[in-house]
Amino acid sequence: MRGTRVWARLLGVQGAIIEDVSVEEDEEGEIAALVVVVRLRRGDQGRCGKCRRRCPREDRGEGRRRWRHLDLGTLRSFIEAAAPRVRCGDHGVVVAWVPWARHAARHTRAFDDTVAWLAVRTAKTAVTELLRISWRVVGRIVTRVSGDAQAKVDRFAGLRRIGIDEISYKRGHRYLTVVVDHDSGRLVWAAVGRDEKTLRTFFDELGESRCAAITLVSADAAEWIATVVRERCQNATLCLDPFHICQWASKALDEVRREVWNAARRGGQTALARDLKDARFALWKNPEDLTTRQQAKLATIEKTNQPLYRAYLLKEQLVRHEAPCDRVGCRDPPADCRSSPLKLEAA
Repeated sequence: MRGTRVWARLLGVQGAIIEDVSVEEDEEGEIAALVVVVRLRRGDQGRCGKCRRRCPREDRGEGRRRWRHLDLGTLRSFIEAAAPRVRCGDHGVVVAWVPWARHAARHTRAFDDTVAWLAVRTAKTAVTELLRISWRVVGRIVTRVSGDAQAKVDRFAGLRRIGIDEISYKRGHRYLTVVVDHDSGRLVWAAVGRDEKTLRTFFDELGESRCAAITLVSADAAEWIATVVRERCQNATLCLDPFHICQWASKALDEVRREVWNAARRGGQTALARDLKDARFALWKNPEDLTTRQQAKLATIEKTNQPLYRAYLLKEQLVRHEAPCDRVGCRDPPADCRSSPLKLEAA
């Protein structure tokens, strides 16, 4: 009796009665797997696999079933039990509920949760090799675990300030539309596609009352986002997100650099053109991250090329305003800093 309690605690099936523990051998006679045969207590038998309501028995289903459990050392382990079917008034004929696994799963909850945790934090090759399963199985488990978690949490509760953007995935022009909550910093929604139809799906799920509660939406300058936001969130202010503003400022600065570089090249100023061509990263990087050589290059541009240097200061002012750095000296730069307001006024 004491041995069965140890096995029950070790496998996490305290709500079941262990009937047998055995090992299976492979073709070469080596121990390949550990099989633990269990049965449910009488009070847990005959429940719907979806709602756990007690239901009349339908039939014995496919007979006994095995669920893959976490490995014990180097051995694969399985939990084996009867899997009868019951007739639920709401869900029809379904496989009866078991406490150690999710409905319609071939793996235990502990195994599913471990796979999902590893899939978030490691490469897919590591997950498949460590747990000895295929990547397709990993995908099905992640879908199952995430669906279970989402059913317990209202992701849209309290949404007031949101951000909308698209990201590419895989190869080619494949995109996801993503929505984040600015107040919590969480991803609240994502779907394949980047068009008005995709974004309307999000607002359909959000509902009219919650759409009316949105006060701010940040996005890039995509017209399809602006159109849907104006249509669905009439109380919200649409603004540009800092990332794209800083990105556009850097691109504008590089256009000025190329114009100055082309003018120097056409005017026969070979040395100046060469210096401007090599100044790209010095102009792009944050002032606090510049190397000694890049600082010297910026100092030269300040003395010899005022139009380009003024464009650089404008970019730094905009970046500091939209996405200020938390490092010491960046949020309120001293007067001798190249991105300070005094420098901008003097340029």
